Order: sequence, then C-alpha cells, then structure tokens
Amino acid sequence: MHAPDGSVRGPYAEYQAWLDEQEAGLMRRKTSEAEGFFRKTGITFNVYGEEDAEERLIPFDMVPRIISGGEWRRLSRGIEQRVRALNAFMHDLYHRQEIIRSGRLPERLFRNNAAWLPQMVGFTPPGGVYTHITGIDLVRTGPDEFLVLEDNARTPSGVSYMLENRETMMAMFPELFSRVKVCPVSDYPRRLAKSLAACAPEGAPDKPTIAVLTPGIFNSAYYEHAFLADQMGAELVEGSDLRVVDGKVQMRTTIGFKPVDVLYRRVDDDFLDPLTFNPDSMLGVPGIMDVYRAGRITIANAPGTGVADDKAIYSFMPEIVEFYTGEKALLPNVQTWRCADPDSLKYVLSNLEELVVKEVHGSGGYGMLIGPTSSKKEIQEFRAKLEADPENYIAQPTLSLSTCPIFTKKGLAPRHVDLRPFVLCSPDGVDITPGGLTRVALKKGSLVVNSSQGGGTKDSWVLED
Repeated sequence: MHAPDGSVRGPYAEYQAWLDEQEAGLMRRKTSEAEGFFRKTGITFNVYGEEDAEERLIPFDMVPRIISGGEWRRLSRGIEQRVRALNAFMHDLYHRQEIIRSGRLPERLFRNNAAWLPQMVGFTPPGGVYTHITGIDLVRTGPDEFLVLEDNARTPSGVSYMLENRETMMAMFPELFSRVKVCPVSDYPRRLAKSLAACAPEGAPDKPTIAVLTPGIFNSAYYEHAFLADQMGAELVEGSDLRVVDGKVQMRTTIGFKPVDVLYRRVDDDFLDPLTFNPDSMLGVPGIMDVYRAGRITIANAPGTGVADDKAIYSFMPEIVEFYTGEKALLPNVQTWRCADPDSLKYVLSNLEELVVKEVHGSGGYGMLIGPTSSKKEIQEFRAKLEADPENYIAQPTLSLSTCPIFTKKGLAPRHVDLRPFVLCSPDGVDITPGGLTRVALKKGSLVVNSSQGGGTKDSWVLED
C-alpha cells in the first residue's frame, strides 16, 4: 500500500483518501459485522488431521488488496499463456509425448507419478479441454515482479471465498465502491456455467445439463460445492445420486433418471469410478469412465490432470511453456531445486536453514519445511526424510514476498500475501476473472497463507483503468 518512502502507491490512492476520512472505530465495527455475516452464511472450512477437527470460520481482513488495470493486463497475458501450455502439455502427455521424445522432460517424472492415469492414454476429452478450471498461485517479489508459485489443475478451490469476500465488502462499504471503480467478479458462476456448457460432448442438447459432484457434507470444501451449484443453477449431486443407465451417466430425480452432460467433479481421481480406480470408493459412479471414454459425458477437470499439480513437473514449466507456445514464459517460476538430482540434493542439504522444502505431491501447506523459521530439531528430522526419499521433494529459496496491510487492534500492519486467479478454459477460449483470491498470512512474519495453517483471505480489487 505504501512505498518505502511512506508515500501511497498509485492503485491505493483513492482508497487511502477514503480511509483518512473515516472515524477511528469504523473498521473495528465493520470487522465484527463481517464475522457475523460469515458465521450466518456458513462460510467455513474443515481442518483435517486434528483430533478436535471442527468447522472453522475463515478469517477475513477488511483492507482490500488492490491491483491496477495495467498490472492486471500484463498478468492476464502470462496467465493465459501458462494455462494454454498446461492444456497442450496434458494432451501431449496422454498422446504422442513429443516433449519426452525431445528430451525436454525426463520420462521418470510421470512414469512414477500416481496422478498420471494410463486409462487416459489415447483419449481426447470433449472439446479437447483438460484443465477447465485452473487456479494459478502467484506471489509478488517487487514492483513489477510476479512469480508463479504453484499450478492448481486438479480441483482448485477457494472461488466461493473470492465471491463472498466481494459481497461482504460491498455490503459493508457501498459508498467506497461508488468512489473506486473496481472490476466485478460476481458474474463468475455465470461464466463458469457458460464455459462448462461449451465443453459439453457431441450430441448434448443446446442447453446441456450440468451437475456438481461433491464427496458430501463432511468434505472441507462442501460449502463451496453447494454454493457454486446454487449460483450456476446446476444440480448438486453425490455419487449415490448417479448411475449409468442406457450408456449415459444419469441422476436420480423425482420423476426418474435424467442424463448429465457435464460433471464438474470435486472428487479426486482415485474415488471417481470404483470399477476403474479404488474399488472401495463410495463417492464415485461405477462405470463413469466407460461412459467418459465413449464421449458421452464431460468430466471437469479431466481425470489425470493432477500431473500438472506435481511440484517436480512445475520446475519444468518454463520449458513446457516454450515447447508448446514457442514463446518464453511471461510469468517466471520461483527458482527450484529438484532433490532427485544429486547435485541439487547436495546443495539443499547444505542450506536447509535458508530454504523452503516441499513434498512433490503436497498441498495445503502440509509436509513442508520453512528453514528460517524452523528449529534445529525440525531441520534434522526433515534432513532424514530428504536423505531417505529425495525424489519426493523440491526446494525453493525463502522469497521476500510482498505485503499488504491488514487491520489489527493496533491499526494497519503489513502481512505477506499471495494471489490465486481463477481461469476458465473451453473451446471458446480462456476466461480469467479479474482479481482472484488473496490469501494472507495473519501471523506476523509468517510466509504460510493457507487457511489450514492459520491464514486468512482478502478481497482482491482490479481497478477499471
């Protein structure tokens, strides 16, 4: 919000002017009101792996994260380039594997990868789209420096928080939105429904039936599943509501079974079809993969896209982007050491105190070491894990992440943030919602923004300039 000399940065000028006009207790009162709104609406998440696991309220900070229109246009070009490359990469990986033949990507990266599905080999999803919904995690390290921290191509979550954060801000500060021109995000569900409909299989009706497949009410993101189905005008279904009838996936209704054309699934690959994957799964639909491979249903995102979430694959993304687009990556990666490489492993083991080390398949901030904030004991324990299974880890430098102010009892204070823009992909093109979900590390000095690790969220504003 402020430059090192204390001056207000351009995108925040109008917001700062508004803030200066407000009486001292306003933000404290509004924070309390917003918490009540979130509690009443039921905007919660679950934390797994804790004995006292319970639904928690996601902390919401009232100070928006503001990005200028010019910055957003530059970011959008890089995001679109990356998503197009990811989609082309998925197609190649399940067909001719030209990138492997060229020597740009080692074969072992997907041969030993549980997310790579042999069942998808030789099959092209309807419309040729693999990554229908993608979340690209970005971090800022300088005035014009954005880096990609992670690609979420499997089942990216958090879009409901982006929408509820904006609705809350507009309810709390309506006069602010008449003063500062902010790009809207409320039409995301309509754009999602339109994008999914454009991916419907051949032979589907002009208005295809879209359903959201949820694992059920005990899933940590169930609120989001129900919210998106409701906002899209789609059906919310569980595996037990679906069955294969007459060669199509159909859902139970009060007047019998009705075919589903597009299934936005929030169930992991392994649980999607007990006849193809995990035979003990009660969450999926027996036989859905046969219907899918016959081209009679669209599954979003396509099974097998989890390969792109892999952090070892991530380390090759600059090469992947260049291979499929013929252009240098507009958005660079964070420097990454692949611990499977002996020289990289040697460097990482010698510098554990300064690095961030992550599991290749890890997510949600679990299974990682942040060297500068870890004890000697934690570092020694992690060293043993690394030496035992180096292929399971990558390492990155501890970045000097940008900060945004949050409202604390003592006033505004800086905290580290990242940004997850949400990207829709269909045969009609790539559609990027302006802004996305800003996650913020609420603990002073912390670099971990995940809600499961004590992080919160903010409204993200892209200015209409």
